[in-house]
Amino acid sequence: MPDTIQASIYDFPQYYELLFGSDWRAEFHFLRGCFDRHATRKIRKVFEPACGTGRLLLQFAKAEYKVSGNDLNEKAVVYCNKRLKKHGFAQSVTVGDMADFRLKQPVDAAFNTINTFRHLPTEATAEAHLKCMAAALAPGGIYALGLHLLPTRGPHDDEESWIARRGHVQVCSRMWSKKVDRKKRMEYLGMTLDIWMPTKHFRIEDEMHYRTYTAAQMSDLLSRVPEFEHVATYDFAYDLKKPVKIGPMTQDVVLILRRRE
Repeated sequence: MPDTIQASIYDFPQYYELLFGSDWRAEFHFLRGCFDRHATRKIRKVFEPACGTGRLLLQFAKAEYKVSGNDLNEKAVVYCNKRLKKHGFAQSVTVGDMADFRLKQPVDAAFNTINTFRHLPTEATAEAHLKCMAAALAPGGIYALGLHLLPTRGPHDDEESWIARRGHVQVCSRMWSKKVDRKKRMEYLGMTLDIWMPTKHFRIEDEMHYRTYTAAQMSDLLSRVPEFEHVATYDFAYDLKKPVKIGPMTQDVVLILRRRE
């Protein structure tokens, strides 16, 4: 059996980045397409709340956008800023709470595409986050918000796994739903990262708590932030040619929210 560490996966940005960092192309091109299709202003400055290791921010910086972000995890912020500096860009990511921040100047677009929003534990913090995002965006700018909805009919996807390798290091990840408490609107997720090296194998075990949203609950939340107009919905296939209509079996969505002018 491998040595096991009970810790947050976010405290190991080098392995998190290895696992997810290469999987950026589809999201990057999708987001640029959304900028062209749904924003009513030129997109030059982009912001990512809870940006983690900055896998997308780095790609946008390389494409000559001015980038910035925040994250609660100091280790992830240090890692992200080092990567930006290594490639000749400003260290523009700060330690901050995505439900309680203010930018010095508004940005043209923002994105949060892989369920990070659901880390916000209450309706109050979720609404505060959306209010912060609305204040951060210039009129006509867009916010792409990706999350898994809780279906009200049909099966609920309850397990995912990934494998990534770089050099002599391999990371195998598994995430599964331990329990969904519909009354408290909380999903409890287990996650393991198995790290294999030539002379070492160890495991990181984590448990994450995600707030649940049905389509109706998400719609109700958005209705309380009138600064945003919900202009389009896609899924995690990131296909601009195939917008989706949310129904009782819908799970993964990317909501395109535009700051009202």
